[in-house]
Formats: sequence, structure tokens, C-alpha cells
Amino acid sequence: MRIGELARRTGTTTRTLRFYEAQGLLAAQRSPNGYRSYDEHDLRLVTEIRALQAAGFSLADTRPFVACLRAGNPDGDACADSVEVYRRKLAEVEACLSQLTDLRTDLTRKLAAALAREPHPTCTVQETP
Repeated sequence: MRIGELARRTGTTTRTLRFYEAQGLLAAQRSPNGYRSYDEHDLRLVTEIRALQAAGFSLADTRPFVACLRAGNPDGDACADSVEVYRRKLAEVEACLSQLTDLRTDLTRKLAAALAREPHPTCTVQETP
């Protein structure tokens, strides 16, 4: 298939596919007239990249998954390097959740303290231009 069809089938743009190629994530075959040509395996690679990016992975994070698929594995996460990316990403998410939990606790405490003081209902804040 040509680049336009691959873009359509993966829900992306030809520009994005060229970028993936420039980053070494996608390798197009070239026809004698210079057109890029892709097959179903390339479709699978782009689908994997897009799914990982939609889940919050950076383009660099997708490299082990792409390499795993290129090695002939049925899934991009069948290799140890991919599993390590999952572990690292999960640790990042856990750290963010911890920070958000701390923030929620602090805001809940501040709100409770403010309500305990029974704020005056006519007190308003004047906005400055």
C-alpha cells in the first residue's frame, strides 16, 4: 500500500508516517518511481506506535515495542525491553498519583479549615484589571 492508504488505515497523516520513518521506526520500501510502499506488517507497527502514544508513551518509549515486532514477535510487549518500559512508565504514573493524592489531602484540609471559620457571605474578592 502507498503512504496515503497507510495513513488512512491507521488514522494518522502522511507527515506523521514520514516522521516515523525519519526516526527509524518505520522503513518504507521504494518503488522504481520513488513512491513509498508499505505492507501489513508496517500497518501493525504504526498501530502499535499510535496505541502506545495514546496511552501516554513518548515516541522514544515505543522503540522497544517496534523492535520486538520487527523481531517477529506477535506482540510488541513480548520482549524484556518492552516490559521494562512498562515498569518505568508505571512507576511514573504511581509517582504522579502520589503527588495528586497529597494535593487532594492538602486541599481537603484547607477547605475544612476555611469552612470551620464560617466565611462571611458578603466577603468578595475584587478583580483587578
